[in-house]
Amino acid sequence: MSNNITVIDRAGSPSQVEWEPEQTLMEALRDNDFPLLASCGGTASCATCHVYLEPQVVSGLGERSEDEIELLEEAEGFDAETSRLSCQVAHAQSLDGITVTLAPEE
Repeated sequence: MSNNITVIDRAGSPSQVEWEPEQTLMEALRDNDFPLLASCGGTASCATCHVYLEPQVVSGLGERSEDEIELLEEAEGFDAETSRLSCQVAHAQSLDGITVTLAPEE
């Protein structure tokens, strides 16, 4: 079952998007034409899919990998409580209804 999520673009405008079960969050954003470069294709080796999630969503996702932490800490606009690489966020029914905000472009 797909999730319905709200995406806030870099201009601050919200959009409703469907997130299919076989997609990572990055793939859902990219496939809905949001301007994520996602240059590494989802291997957590760049930070061009940086997004902000609500703190309670981030805490429910579990620990970030060391690679993700390292990349995020170097990313523009890093926020320890809300930043995630969208390529590292797998679909889960518990994420239905979340709000995702695109981080500033580097």
